[in-house]
Amino acid sequence: VDLMLWVSLVLVVVMGGATIWFQSETFIKWKPSALYWIMGLALWLSPLLTGKNLLKVLLGEQLQLPAKVWHRLNFAWIAYFGLMGILNIWVAYTFSLDTWVNFKLFGSIGLTIVFTLAQGLFLARYLEEPAAPQAKEPQ
Repeated sequence: VDLMLWVSLVLVVVMGGATIWFQSETFIKWKPSALYWIMGLALWLSPLLTGKNLLKVLLGEQLQLPAKVWHRLNFAWIAYFGLMGILNIWVAYTFSLDTWVNFKLFGSIGLTIVFTLAQGLFLARYLEEPAAPQAKEPQ
């Protein structure tokens, strides 16, 4: 089982349990932000502690990119996770619980899709076209 799934499970159990124990929705509202920040922190610390870009480790077999592009991609995801954590807290404390739930379900997914598509557009210039098969001459 992937490490991030274990981290997510621990956060759900701890924050969900605290929400039920204290009968306060505050803990469950903080869970997405904590998960975003943990993922961003993992991406940030991986090159410092292991010397390896975690995104390249995960996606390196599917994408062949220059080191500078991997660095930019890693930084973009770190910034995205940091900002999403802040945005989640802002929505949680500025709007009603129903609005926060809708944001968590639809807004965060929508923002992730838009960000991922933007990453795809950014990466498109670095991807090589597969070689077209040579047409056989008729005999």
